[in-house]
Amino acid sequence: MYASGPGATVARRYLQTSPEFAMKRLLAAGSGSIYQICKSFRDSEIGRLHNPEFTMVEWYRLGYDYHQLMEEVGALLMKTLEGFRTLAVPETLTYRNAFLRTCGLDPHRATAREMSDLADSHGITVAGLAADDPDGWRDLLLARLVEPHLGQGRLTFIYDFPTSAAALARIRRGQPSVAERFEAYLDGIELANGFHELTDAAEQRQRFERDQRVRAQRGLPVVPVDERFIAALSHGLPTCSGVALGFDRLVMLAAGAASIAEVMAFPTDRA
Repeated sequence: MYASGPGATVARRYLQTSPEFAMKRLLAAGSGSIYQICKSFRDSEIGRLHNPEFTMVEWYRLGYDYHQLMEEVGALLMKTLEGFRTLAVPETLTYRNAFLRTCGLDPHRATAREMSDLADSHGITVAGLAADDPDGWRDLLLARLVEPHLGQGRLTFIYDFPTSAAALARIRRGQPSVAERFEAYLDGIELANGFHELTDAAEQRQRFERDQRVRAQRGLPVVPVDERFIAALSHGLPTCSGVALGFDRLVMLAAGAASIAEVMAFPTDRA
């Protein structure tokens, strides 16, 4: 909670989960390509790969599509890990091919029932996951069956996600339509998440409002739409691609540590 002086109205403020919205407002204001190294905060995310406070490296390239940015991310990670790890040339896989290679299942066409049956066949169970929730089952299979096989001995990029995972990414229409999004993995661990950025303010508002409805149905807090962000998109976000990279995970992998707590001065249990 925050108040700015005697008699001031108390307002609720939040720690940032990502610098993305603020950086895109700068892009819309004419900053040009930009980067930031900052702290981000996500409540309840604690574990070997998660800490509520963590360091993020985020940058945006004007005029880049997501394939160009994938190449840049790969070059940066290879250079950073040089001397720490010996890695083969990075590989790129579509989201669909990553699933086909590890599960023999097409994630764009499989039904929730087919995905739940596959999970059952591997002894994977999750309480509270609805039988008719294809996105939930897809995410579960990604985490439990696909991701552990990614980035083994080399960086692996997966791209062209289902449209339901677009978030703030552009959607490329086709059969099937896909989100122009990518993720980078090493040792089965996600290191970076990038988009060919959506610049359409009306479509972005629709996505936010749809997300609000889903959150309300699930009994989750409904966060107000960031009107300043929408105004920036309306003003004009230039064509660009952006990526967020987990710095602590990168240091962990470079150091050969088993947990990000080993490479942080004050993880949550020692804060």
